[in-house]
Amino acid sequence: MANTPQAKKRARQAEVRRAHNASQRSAMRTAIKKTIAALDTGDYAVAQTAYLSAVPILDRAVTHGIIHANKAARHKSRLNQKVRALQA
Repeated sequence: MANTPQAKKRARQAEVRRAHNASQRSAMRTAIKKTIAALDTGDYAVAQTAYLSAVPILDRAVTHGIIHANKAARHKSRLNQKVRALQA
């Protein structure tokens, strides 16, 4: 338990940041799942739109330090690969 005023403030800040990070992480996962669901329908236009909406969300997660840059690049690469396969 925090005893000093600064430790109490730090605990409050950590809780706010934890909630914000959880929200951002959830939004990121939802965007990825929506893209995968669009891919499963087999419609290229819908999948492309879902992919293009997921990319900035992934980039924002990197900027805010929620995930590593390589993880975002890996997700974007794999999703884009699947979207392009639909087009062919």
